[in-house]
Amino acid sequence: TKLILLDSLLQERLDKVFKMGDRYNILSQMEHLQSKYMGTGHADTTKFEWATNQHRDTFASLMGHYDLTNHLAIAENESKARIKFNLLEKMLQPCGPPPEKKSED
Repeated sequence: TKLILLDSLLQERLDKVFKMGDRYNILSQMEHLQSKYMGTGHADTTKFEWATNQHRDTFASLMGHYDLTNHLAIAENESKARIKFNLLEKMLQPCGPPPEKKSED
């Protein structure tokens, strides 16, 4: 019963803060972003897809920031070009091959 009371109090607070039109607007904006950008995910995003997007974003950030690429090159004792090449290769399948999908039969 405490959980129900807490939930109803929270709902009353949200109703005061957000009007019904605001909720619809926020949800439609979120759906638009999810359809526009791959990495934002959606309701059916699997754990594997989410992890793959996170890894690719990290590798892209490392490649895009000159100082981070330099840091990696020094730490791994490799040239900057080799570091960028390795990061690009890792972007193909950053989490390994995708898991087999279970059939719904």
